[in-house]
Amino acid sequence: MTNMNRRNFVATLGLAGTVLLAGCNGSEQPADDAQTTDETTEEASYTLVKEGVLTNVAELGFAPFEYIDEDGVTVGFDVDLSNAIAEKLGLTCEWLPNQAFDTLVPTIAQGGKADISIAGMTIDDTRLEEVDFSDPYLNSNQGIVALAGSGETSETLDVEGVQVACQTGTTGNSWIEENLPNATCVPLADVTAGMMGVSTGLYKAMVIDLPVAQNMIAESFSDLEVVEEIPTGEQYGIAVSYDNPGLKDAINDALAQIEEDGTMDELKQKWFGTTEV
Repeated sequence: MTNMNRRNFVATLGLAGTVLLAGCNGSEQPADDAQTTDETTEEASYTLVKEGVLTNVAELGFAPFEYIDEDGVTVGFDVDLSNAIAEKLGLTCEWLPNQAFDTLVPTIAQGGKADISIAGMTIDDTRLEEVDFSDPYLNSNQGIVALAGSGETSETLDVEGVQVACQTGTTGNSWIEENLPNATCVPLADVTAGMMGVSTGLYKAMVIDLPVAQNMIAESFSDLEVVEEIPTGEQYGIAVSYDNPGLKDAINDALAQIEEDGTMDELKQKWFGTTEV
């Protein structure tokens, strides 16, 4: 998801909601009093916004990665993964209220509000100008969504007057601008609004991360289909401040453990129905 210009301010989306807690039930392992090795010092060499808490920020309308369910609880693949990471670190998880996707990187870069952004976010050079990233944890491509049976392709969409939706500040946004220069790109804050627009004929198509498109079609938009897969070869990472390298290292260690002990495959199977993601 996104090419973003460097900014010196943070624009937050004022959606109502209180801070949502995602319990990890993890507890810090007591250190041996005699253990004063450099390794122990290194493990503790990161800061947190709140002591004992891994504070997350995301756009909470990106199922199946992070979204608010019918009971008002923040759920999703990224939520479960953040819980697992926090448990490895002896922390609990806390989620800030829903925030616009294109404000996430500036929020982490500025610091003071959230420790990480785990939000189905592609690692790219533009974002790396502002924030650091963990090791990749998931691969993704883009997909073009249109009415089922419409026969739309990237060629038929690249026509003057044709409106193609995307989420603001995402790699889908960039792909439209670079590959459909004759079409009209319509950036939207909300993914669901874009899918609804395609369903009602307001937009001819939407370009969106493939796992999200597949999930939303299966769950809510049976009249739509992925008419073309775009092999962008993206990798998702967890955004961390450059001022907090110890936290990135700790997250990478936790991710390695989660891969090794089978937790990652369990989460993929739960949220995608396959481990081949």
